[in-house]
Amino acid sequence: MPPPCRLSTWSRDTATNAVPEIDVEKLRRFAKRRVPEEFADEVRLEVSVRAKRVAIHELRPVWRGAPGEWTSMPIAQVRYDGGGLWTLYFGDRYGKWTLYFDLDAKQPIDPIIKELDTDPTSVFWG
Repeated sequence: MPPPCRLSTWSRDTATNAVPEIDVEKLRRFAKRRVPEEFADEVRLEVSVRAKRVAIHELRPVWRGAPGEWTSMPIAQVRYDGGGLWTLYFGDRYGKWTLYFDLDAKQPIDPIIKELDTDPTSVFWG
């Protein structure tokens, strides 16, 4: 059984991977809190870092796939703008990232996590 939350990091250039680790850790803890452990075999959230972007994907077992196969659906992405500020995007039905307009761009991570948690527009969690 895979862990309920996984952090993966990939970057071509570590110098461009200058996102605040404390903010990444806050997102990781949010993802872990979001899915109770008893559902770890049914759904999990993956937090991945790529350059100045942190993405959250929801993973679920493939309905008619081999055991251990999971599908991935984009939930949210935050892009680091520097100075401790981030901009929030949501994953659309085509797997593309779209700017989230209901929260001003260039926010600290805490209001972004609150917006993800409350999801007032139902664009992240349905």
